[in-house]
Amino acid sequence: MLQRVVRSTVIERPVEEVWEVLRDFNRHDQWHGLVSRSTIESGLRASQVGCVRAFTLRDGGFVREQLLGLDDRNFRSTYCIVEATLPLERYVATVTLKPVTDRRHTFWHWSSTFGCPRGEELALCKVVGDEVYEAGFADLRRYLSRSRALARGAVGDRGAAVSGAQGEGSSAEPAVQAVALEGYGDARQLQPQTRRLQRLGPREVRVRQTAVGVNFIDIYLRRGWIPELLAPGAVPGMEAAGELVALGSEVTGLQEGDRVAYMGPVPGAYASGRNVPRDWLVQLPPSVEEEMAAALLLKGITADYLLHDLGRVRPGARWLVHAAAGGVGSILCQWGTRLGARIVGTVSSQEKARLARNWGCEHVIVTGEYRFAESLRYHFPEGAEVIVDGLGAAAAGENFQALADCGHWISLGQASGGLEPLAPDLLVRKSASFSRPVAFAYVATRQALQMRAQRLWSALEAGSFQRPSIERFALAQAAEAHLRLESRASSGSIVLLP
Repeated sequence: MLQRVVRSTVIERPVEEVWEVLRDFNRHDQWHGLVSRSTIESGLRASQVGCVRAFTLRDGGFVREQLLGLDDRNFRSTYCIVEATLPLERYVATVTLKPVTDRRHTFWHWSSTFGCPRGEELALCKVVGDEVYEAGFADLRRYLSRSRALARGAVGDRGAAVSGAQGEGSSAEPAVQAVALEGYGDARQLQPQTRRLQRLGPREVRVRQTAVGVNFIDIYLRRGWIPELLAPGAVPGMEAAGELVALGSEVTGLQEGDRVAYMGPVPGAYASGRNVPRDWLVQLPPSVEEEMAAALLLKGITADYLLHDLGRVRPGARWLVHAAAGGVGSILCQWGTRLGARIVGTVSSQEKARLARNWGCEHVIVTGEYRFAESLRYHFPEGAEVIVDGLGAAAAGENFQALADCGHWISLGQASGGLEPLAPDLLVRKSASFSRPVAFAYVATRQALQMRAQRLWSALEAGSFQRPSIERFALAQAAEAHLRLESRASSGSIVLLP
């Protein structure tokens, strides 16, 4: 039988102020007296649904909890215990805040259900209700009072000691401008807001971002096509560039003021500042501006692994590259041509066809209806040995027709919708292979990222591809940037400028 523990209280602070503390899944070691130290596993953000916090208690106990839900609109979070020294089984808890009528007070409702060994029900309910919930209410009141006193500069010796113990986790963490996803759907779901950065972790750095890259994966996430990666309320964006302004205690080889760029598997780049793991970073050579790095890093590394790992480019190889005038396509066509590949590109307009020819395409197919196999076969009678496909569902049949025997079909995106699963018997008909790569798997270690980034900068310096043209939007215009990218009218790269 499941036990249920419910506690409520009123906090003498506005709901937004209380929620700012409670929504941070890794901040309870600052305000709850039971918690000694807490970390978020796997480098995820503390507001990322699915993240796991591992923390030790002051009595030596250990707990791992997973964030199951975070609702900024209704001030609600839900989490469960994954592992604990206490025998709390199937423990699920929900924190809900509501503003009191005067808007200066907050009603806090904290509830949980759990199973436990027979005979220990009363003792464990008392631990949860009194030592966790009731003690937490009192501890948060004290924490908020100290924070307000610190902000006013009215802190005595005790307050100064607390501030020093909190270090980078104090309430003075800087606020940044960001763009968040209000809900899945069209570009109007991207809304500017102000957020406060979390305490800097020991292996993290803080970047003052001067340029943020916009990629098609951001659109897929906004539409809700990969819900496990981005939930409503979170911030999109996979890459950015800027200047280091703070380093975690265990970070070496970098210093404040360094110019850097990063790409990471966790969204959150649409902001003027961000804390990121040190292993996501590359330092920028003097010849690469920050805007160029934000426009180039993710797309360029994608081109790198397509050419050197999946496509295994060689002189005379026959390639079909879709969206040949786009961000990845333009780099891939130029670099691949320099390495000896013969490339046919598809584009959506005559103007883009002109660009694609300038970038080395041997033949360009202009199509707005995903018809290209016949024209491709006219130019490459034996078909394309490698197809780089960002089109998705609407082009699937034509891609198979265009593919050579023993060819390799690389599905890089799904602009027209997700592909249906391919039957193995279909591929057998041509002894073909099929890939669905994710760029971040190719830079999973710092060494791999550094190697690929260095190869990218060297190719840029050697003229293997031209510097991409950049379309610039203010950070608050992220919705307009998405519309521009979705329109298929853009060429080159789009960046947001905080």
